[in-house]
Amino acid sequence: MEKKIIGRKEKISLPDLGLKLVWAKVDTGAYTSSVHAENIRLENREGKEVLVFEALLPGHKKFTGKEVVVENFREKKVKNSFGHAETRFLIITKMILAGETFDAEVTLTDRSSMKNSILLGRKILRNRFLVDVSGMNLAKAYRKK
Repeated sequence: MEKKIIGRKEKISLPDLGLKLVWAKVDTGAYTSSVHAENIRLENREGKEVLVFEALLPGHKKFTGKEVVVENFREKKVKNSFGHAETRFLIITKMILAGETFDAEVTLTDRSSMKNSILLGRKILRNRFLVDVSGMNLAKAYRKK
């Protein structure tokens, strides 16, 4: 499969989270992708433990305020951008980037102090995309009109 060229920032969709064409920063230094999440909590619904959260910051223009409920999740230790180890919830969700739809592992974290609410790590980029750091929104060329 020929790899598609994407830029340092791209618009992605996460349909399971209700997000369409949201800006994400491409970070080849990060292994796992992450999404800013608010009100992350475990709940018991109908006898099952589920993970409940809201994606993005309330001030973000793509913030829906809708609760996302996930049954399949796990905890993962990751090093944050400051080099400190922390435990985050990890979910697998559909991601659409450059006209491709695939399952992506995404951790949920507080990115409120960061410029970008979504970070794309190298695990989802590997064997799919090449990154041209001089460009932005290069994936637009691959999206179906």
